[in-house]
Amino acid sequence: MPRTDDTTTTTGELVPVKFSRLTRRGLILGLSLSQMIALGIGGASLIGALYAGGGILIAYSAPIWAAAIALTWVKTGGRALVEWIPVCAWWAWRTTGGQLAYRRRIVAPRPEGTLALPGDMARLREYTDPETGAGMIHDPTANTLTVVVSVTHPAFVLLDPSEQHRRVTAWGRVLATICRSGRVATLQVLERTLPDSGQGLAEWWAEHGAHDDSWASTTYSELIDRAGPAGERHATTLSLSLDMKAAGRQIRTAGGGLKGAANVLRQEMTTLLSALRAADLTPSGWLSTGELAVMLRTAYDPAIGPTLERHGQLGQDLATAGPVAVAETWERLRTDSGYHAVLWISEWPRAMVYPGFLAPITLSTGIQRSISLICTPLRTDQAVRDIRKKKVEYISDRAQRAKIGQIQDASQTAEYEDVLRQEADLTAGHGVLRYTGLIAITAPTVEELDTAVAAIEQAAIQASCETRRLVGQQAAAFTAAALPIARRI
Repeated sequence: MPRTDDTTTTTGELVPVKFSRLTRRGLILGLSLSQMIALGIGGASLIGALYAGGGILIAYSAPIWAAAIALTWVKTGGRALVEWIPVCAWWAWRTTGGQLAYRRRIVAPRPEGTLALPGDMARLREYTDPETGAGMIHDPTANTLTVVVSVTHPAFVLLDPSEQHRRVTAWGRVLATICRSGRVATLQVLERTLPDSGQGLAEWWAEHGAHDDSWASTTYSELIDRAGPAGERHATTLSLSLDMKAAGRQIRTAGGGLKGAANVLRQEMTTLLSALRAADLTPSGWLSTGELAVMLRTAYDPAIGPTLERHGQLGQDLATAGPVAVAETWERLRTDSGYHAVLWISEWPRAMVYPGFLAPITLSTGIQRSISLICTPLRTDQAVRDIRKKKVEYISDRAQRAKIGQIQDASQTAEYEDVLRQEADLTAGHGVLRYTGLIAITAPTVEELDTAVAAIEQAAIQASCETRRLVGQQAAAFTAAALPIARRI
């Protein structure tokens, strides 16, 4: 979590911010539960061999304790080998169960109000708010109700430093508003690059063109009608998810059920809109079910996006907005007309950076991608307990390391200082948010996808970030990274 007070100065000058490190705490000496289990199995086999007679028995048991040591301390892809066991086991289970492929049953009827999405997203339900006309998505399992708003804003990198500082401070107030609510489950910021459909050109010609029977007018009209996507544009949405369990009392007071939840969510929507306008962000209105259907459809079928944009009445049905076919592999996902790969921002900048540090990623050209920042607010009491638990674990680990003569390294000291800084910020009245950054890259072919992924990884290096491809879980990661439904992973 960045230090909020690092971005506030009396002069209004833009100053760098610092992110907390990704914590790697464990039960004992930084070892996780799975590592402790593997080490315990290896130690039990070695001790048993020693007590049974030693010698040849130790050699016979060597494969067990040697494998346990390797599983505990050998790392690949940023994880210990033992931590890959659940991922591989779940992948094997889904492979044997035929869950890696999805084909829509065109002629099979679907329950009314459901979304035609693959996997566990088939449980999602749609609801239209009768007062605002906003399309809401209900997740009965996670017990959340989500609504989406489109936001426009000026180019941040083109503003002068004082204006950038003012906007960063104003955005901090928006996040503080979310933290103080206590009823918000998730706030998702989704920034996408889309091919420009030429709709603006067509609208300009319809308004200013000379519509006569001349050769020039006819030629221009034909060229505009046949014009395909040219360039790209950026679109930003905010998804606000209501925690229906935390807001249970207010929902019952408002009438109960989805109607009561919509009434409570409408209060949060009003508060968010006021905070956005105070931050000089321009909300374009809450998206209807038809607009949500177009977003979902273009995420799975990017080739049809320009057509849906130029013909506004097509594809505006959530019951048919899902993909026709999905095929998942270990490190990518294939849908109707595109290949996708999802990267996780595993490490935010460790050094001091300015607020526009993500510019190399957001301004990358020629790549269709979605950047999803999933913000999960923590209640103050929950944040206090979490920080207290972290402090106890770090102090206990330090004492244990000193007892066995192990030296405390700089990374552990830095993580403990991050905890102390978060405690100071919480004491000063700031909210605590947990961030998850995901980047979904889309391309028409596998070769173009690999090239685009390499370019985004290089851009992340320029932004002082570390990324990892979420292998074995690309389908779940894609729904969280590319769809505006505030899903967590």
